[in-house]
Amino acid sequence: MKVFTVNEIAKLLEGELVGNCDCKINAPEQIEKAKSSHITFIGNQKYARLWGTSEASVAVIDEKIVLEPGEGKALIKVKNADLAMAIILELFTPEPPHFSENIHPKAIISSTAKIGEGCKIGANSYIGENVVLGDNVVIYPNVSVFDDTSIGNNTVVWSGTVIRERSEIGNNCIFHANVSIGADGFGYRPSEQGLTKIPHIGNVIIGNNVEIGANSCVDRGKFSATILGDGCKIDNLVQIGHNSVLGKFCIMAGNSGLAGSVTLGDGVVIGGSASIKDHTTIHSGATVGAGSGVIADVPAGQTVVGYPACEAKEKLRQWVALRKLARK
Repeated sequence: MKVFTVNEIAKLLEGELVGNCDCKINAPEQIEKAKSSHITFIGNQKYARLWGTSEASVAVIDEKIVLEPGEGKALIKVKNADLAMAIILELFTPEPPHFSENIHPKAIISSTAKIGEGCKIGANSYIGENVVLGDNVVIYPNVSVFDDTSIGNNTVVWSGTVIRERSEIGNNCIFHANVSIGADGFGYRPSEQGLTKIPHIGNVIIGNNVEIGANSCVDRGKFSATILGDGCKIDNLVQIGHNSVLGKFCIMAGNSGLAGSVTLGDGVVIGGSASIKDHTTIHSGATVGAGSGVIADVPAGQTVVGYPACEAKEKLRQWVALRKLARK
């Protein structure tokens, strides 16, 4: 068990320590459930009311919040409580699953594959022809990496993930359980035989520091590549269609989806369960609200909501007008 003093944590966060507390802290916890050995977080003034009844010994709080620590308790004031919380959670993160040996004897690795220094490959994983793994790549059990794929340094691939042939993956990526990279795009055309499958002969290119949540899918391109830029963060159960291109630092929340050939600029945020029509461009800095359906291009920096989606203030005016009509 990891244990830290309040002073050690305050120093790590470069925060201002207010109050006195000599308790040893062994875990973070939400404010309602915290015990005396826990540290908690208050990032908004509306949660400050919970501090008086919390059993936590110390709280990390936003420096703008007005709050007294109370007897035998302490507060650590920081500029951004959410970012401080990330540091604390990392501090207390348990060790990852243990590899008794770096390359499990039941892993199947092609003789033509190139495996970097410090790589770990779990039981029943398959590494195909001409695959290149950089240094310190971690492949958990039951992962398949098919031919001519490259994976950069320090990337972690969790169990059940399938990475199809010719994929190009950068450094420091994380693929959670059962991710699918490089499956065929969804393409059929009516013919005399019924539906003719359109081959997809492209690949997937993923930049550095990309994280993809469990059971999410990134389909290969029809001609060239489906691309995810550096720093993109993809939630669970997300679909990214063939030939879509994501800029840097895009976010897609759970159950959202891009049809084929969608383009996202840098820093685009897609809310949960939002759907984006094929061949649509969402320009840099735009936000798509949860549950929205985008059928036309979205200008840079604009927030759109609704189905079909339009600019947020305009959609709110439409909803108000509809309510007024319903009352007549």
